[in-house]
Amino acid sequence: MHRPGAQVCGTSSAMTFLRRLQWNDSSVLIHPPGFYIIGFTSLPFANLYFIFLAFVYVVSVVFNTFVIYIIMVDHRLHNPKFMAVGNLAVVDLVLNTCIIPGMLKAFLAKNNFVPFNLCMVQMYVYYSFISMESFSIAVLAYDRMIAICFPLRHGSINTMTSMSCILGVIWCFCLGIQIFSAAIMTRLSYCDSVNVYSYFCDYAPVFRLACNDNTLQWAVASVLSLAILLGPLSFIILSYMSILIAVFRMKSVESRVKALATCTEHLILVAVFFFPVLIIFMVGLLARIKPDPDLRVLSLSLASCIPPCLNPIVYSLKTKEIKSKVLTMFRRIKVQVVND
Repeated sequence: MHRPGAQVCGTSSAMTFLRRLQWNDSSVLIHPPGFYIIGFTSLPFANLYFIFLAFVYVVSVVFNTFVIYIIMVDHRLHNPKFMAVGNLAVVDLVLNTCIIPGMLKAFLAKNNFVPFNLCMVQMYVYYSFISMESFSIAVLAYDRMIAICFPLRHGSINTMTSMSCILGVIWCFCLGIQIFSAAIMTRLSYCDSVNVYSYFCDYAPVFRLACNDNTLQWAVASVLSLAILLGPLSFIILSYMSILIAVFRMKSVESRVKALATCTEHLILVAVFFFPVLIIFMVGLLARIKPDPDLRVLSLSLASCIPPCLNPIVYSLKTKEIKSKVLTMFRRIKVQVVND
């Protein structure tokens, strides 16, 4: 990835004219042709990092597609739990697809320019699906809570219909609220810098480039960040408090261990998704430590790209039903190869 000096200089005269126009008429909105993503320009060992990202993307696509396929073809997995697992796999697939190919294109093709409209679309898709990721992990906590706290009524409470409704509400909410957050970005004027210091068209780095008032965008970003992260995480914590209460009421130690074992894969997902992001924000906000910009971009990009890669692997390795289906498929393939 290179610094966009030449390209930016090529648009400097137009930007100067538009800046003067805005000063004369504050109602004029200035939208540049696009933005330059410069988050990795000074990153050491950038070559190795992008090779790693390519590997992460391939693994993410293969395993998430595999999980979706297994859930679709095996009718025994057509239940609320695996509907939620399949939903998470779809979200993971879209989330990494909207980010990593663009990062690889910028590195391999030496083209870090993103057209304005495409930048708004990428921003919308990323934040819609990162929101769904957070809520989808909370839905899996809900499934575990119902299964452990209400074992006799689990089938009547957590049905395919109720799970479909829950996931439908999540999709509508996440897609709907991000339409608003992306739409208000078009009400900003960009009459100075078009260099976005991030790893994609990130919301905050873009609105900070605006030369008119961005108070609304800042407020929306703050409120949605809290709602998207702390809302589902608070629900997950409350769910596990209920699970622990139900587990400690069990008389048999074996039953307690068995119940807690069913939560292992979900707890791994929670740790992988929530902890890195929360640590980054807590270090920056509470400890008031200003991290190195390259280190912050690297940390946030890893926190965004790694969970969609690990989630299907965790469920493939830790879930008995999926492991059983995978082993059956490999046995069939082995038999066919031997027969041929």
